[in-house]
Amino acid sequence: MRAETGPGPGKSRRFQLTRDTARPEGGGRAAPGDAPAPARQWPLLAVLGVTGLGLLLVAFDVFRVGTLLVGVAMLGGAALRWALPSVGMLAVRSRFTDMLTYGGLGLAIVLLTLMAQPHAWVKIPLLEDVLHFTV
Repeated sequence: MRAETGPGPGKSRRFQLTRDTARPEGGGRAAPGDAPAPARQWPLLAVLGVTGLGLLLVAFDVFRVGTLLVGVAMLGGAALRWALPSVGMLAVRSRFTDMLTYGGLGLAIVLLTLMAQPHAWVKIPLLEDVLHFTV
């Protein structure tokens, strides 16, 4: 006789309902529970604040510096996610996925900002070829 490892007889493993969701790894409060709400979520507020400042600069026609700040904010979010055990609402997924997402987007924004025309600050031939091929 063989042992049954699946669900009981007549029960399908498909379409199981999720009853609860787990908090992401590192999704606890970044400060003690008795601290005011902004102090508990300071990593997220720091990333949002720098991003907001960057978007404000873009609105005032300081394009390169503003978009660099947005990219640096995303890279900072990746660094905070890596360095801190609890980052509050900055934790959306697993630590690895958050770091990969924040870091990848931040790096892409910074590279595209440095290569923006006219008068690009950095010239990367491979990326220029990719950009001209897609346009």
